[in-house]
Amino acid sequence: MATALLAAAGAGGRLGAAAPKAFVEVAGRPLYVWSLLALDLAATVDRVVIAAPAEWEQRLAETASAIAPSLAVTVTSGGSSRSHSVGNALEAAEGSDEVVVHDAARPLVTPELIDRCVEQRRKWGCEGAVAAARAVDTIKEADAGGRVIATLERSGLWAVQTPQVFAAAALRAALEQGDLSRSYDDAQLVEALGGDVRIVEAPRDNFKVTTQHDLRVAELLLQERM
Repeated sequence: MATALLAAAGAGGRLGAAAPKAFVEVAGRPLYVWSLLALDLAATVDRVVIAAPAEWEQRLAETASAIAPSLAVTVTSGGSSRSHSVGNALEAAEGSDEVVVHDAARPLVTPELIDRCVEQRRKWGCEGAVAAARAVDTIKEADAGGRVIATLERSGLWAVQTPQVFAAAALRAALEQGDLSRSYDDAQLVEALGGDVRIVEAPRDNFKVTTQHDLRVAELLLQERM
């Protein structure tokens, strides 16, 4: 069984919230709860380590086990960046051979997507498998002044999401050797070491809540599921 590493330490400044992002309410529940519920129902996960905001660790620890009763729950402190938080969670997941990294800010994740990412990585035997949606907009590359340099062929472009599933040893090496302050996601760090990372197609509604607009859209979609 895989261990989930739930990144929940973000401040959520762009949401303009008084509390850390993971505790912002959406569709009647704190944001992080939706991800925990999906992980609890996933057939391939039996443990979760949550990277929590500073001074919110105890509050998370008191509620997480009740939310996800089928999972062994550990709470650890987040770091100075998302990758540092994932590193802290991985360190607390001692003995795990396979890990599922997920952002608490993606509340629309489903148990089926989590399981599919885990199962595909095992099938392929690769270091990583990441959820991603096909690019549907025209993508242009521009210089610092806004001048268009190139229009990219979108058929090979993907908008990467989480969950991202890794062989724990590969992710551990990537976090130890990579520049965590400059990484966009954990897969980038694994790729930099020559790791084989592959795409698992995912729905576009598995988006990351960053702004108030995102929060409103997520609430509408979650309410439709209830």
